[in-house]
Amino acid sequence: MLELIECPRDAMQGIKEFIPTQKKIDYINLLIEAGFDTIDFGSFVSPKAIPQMADTAEVLKGLKLNEKTKLLAIIANQRGAQDAAQFDEITYLGYPFSISEEFQKRNTNATLEESLTRVGEIKDIADKAKKELVVYISMAFGNPYGEEWHPDIAIKWVERLFREFGIKILALSDTIGTSSRGSIDQLFNALIPEIPAVNFGAHLHTTPDTWREKVDAAYQAGCRRFDGALKGYGGCPMAKDDLTGNMPMEKMLGYFDERKVKTGVDSDIVNKALLAAAEVFPL
Repeated sequence: MLELIECPRDAMQGIKEFIPTQKKIDYINLLIEAGFDTIDFGSFVSPKAIPQMADTAEVLKGLKLNEKTKLLAIIANQRGAQDAAQFDEITYLGYPFSISEEFQKRNTNATLEESLTRVGEIKDIADKAKKELVVYISMAFGNPYGEEWHPDIAIKWVERLFREFGIKILALSDTIGTSSRGSIDQLFNALIPEIPAVNFGAHLHTTPDTWREKVDAAYQAGCRRFDGALKGYGGCPMAKDDLTGNMPMEKMLGYFDERKVKTGVDSDIVNKALLAAAEVFPL
């Protein structure tokens, strides 16, 4: 079954000008109404680190939830996990685990081994609160810091996260937009048959001319969980490329529609959300 995760949090978090809370609420409510499987709606992190997400708890209060769409909140440490775990409305806690030591330090102020220990502690918090932990494998497809990178490194960490902590949802993340059809095919084809108990997701960043080959490579390799953001808003500042952004959700919807793959998403509401996005995101 296909799972589409719309990520307004990822689209908004890098915008310097604060987006009014009510505007966020109205936009996310449209995405919920559209029928996406999951909405990555906000994050419980330091407001000093990501000021745009300082109102996540307030946004949550204004959301009109239904029985279909689930909510995911990003956290970076145990404190964030505890904060997010208090809310019954949240189903998933998302933790970014980078296989780049340098990026892990920059992103969560922890070494790889410290981050691994943190995963275990966050998993305990999630389990007690009956939440599911989603771990994002950041830098899964490349490394901008000159550190050693190879698909086998990503595979090693994925195997540890599953075998040591029982993580059942792992999203391979193309943090800087360097993935290719070949690298996507290689990683998913190596992991999906090897660890069938894990639901492997694709959180891919892309340039406007490479989105289709990336989605197709992941889908053909057996991936059925895809992250995206309408119009491809957001992305990673470290990509150092203005054209690199999130996977455009509307294009993924078109891809799956062409292949007659049911998404469960209402295209009319998506069109309304696309129009609303012009008001939410500054050009």
